[in-house]
Amino acid sequence: MAQEVSEYLSQNPRVAAWVEALRCDGETDKHWRHRREFLLRNAGDLAPTGGAAAANTEEAADAESGTRNRQLQQLISFSMAWANHVFLGCRYPQKVMDKILSMAEGIKVTGAPIHTTRDELVAKKG
Repeated sequence: MAQEVSEYLSQNPRVAAWVEALRCDGETDKHWRHRREFLLRNAGDLAPTGGAAAANTEEAADAESGTRNRQLQQLISFSMAWANHVFLGCRYPQKVMDKILSMAEGIKVTGAPIHTTRDELVAKKG
């Protein structure tokens, strides 16, 4: 899938510039590659499109910029929570975990660390 994402971005420079602007300082290439895929899979109408029609669409979208901004911030937050879960072992309330895992369905992450929770360690000793 990473190859498909790279190919898609090379054909859509506006989308590539948009998603690159969402990368965090200090984010490793590996984390970014997977979080970028998460963002692109879930961006929907938030990602820019190409062509002249896109300019008119963007002008119309300016009227809804508050809603779009909230949706974008929520998407970014979900992407970070998902990346933190996968790469750092962070856990979130079940409702959030259900949401981010469903949003990430189909994203193949290789070489992610395996984390053991405190509850799992206690259960093994018991």
